[in-house]
Amino acid sequence: MIGNILGMTAVVGGAFFLLVGSVGLVRLPDFYCRNHATGKSDTLGVMLVIFGMILIEGFTLNSAKLFFVLVFVFLTNPTGTHALANAALRSGLKPWFRKTAGKAE
Repeated sequence: MIGNILGMTAVVGGAFFLLVGSVGLVRLPDFYCRNHATGKSDTLGVMLVIFGMILIEGFTLNSAKLFFVLVFVFLTNPTGTHALANAALRSGLKPWFRKTAGKAE
């Protein structure tokens, strides 16, 4: 009973972070900002959803498999995000900077 409530809370929290990452993908100005927003929030969102499913499932073989998927996401999502940003920087994509009024260049 308490595992189901905690599991549903984790799933809803994960869905919230996935939604925030989607909004960041649409609203932020350049590739690096979008990459940062989706990389951080999607990793946390997916991990919370999987953790919630583990809590809902209980101690079974399926929850063990979900745990391995959780570890895989924990290791590969940040690595992939870093590799994407590094490839963009090496290919010459310049970061976006806000122009400040009144500053001498």
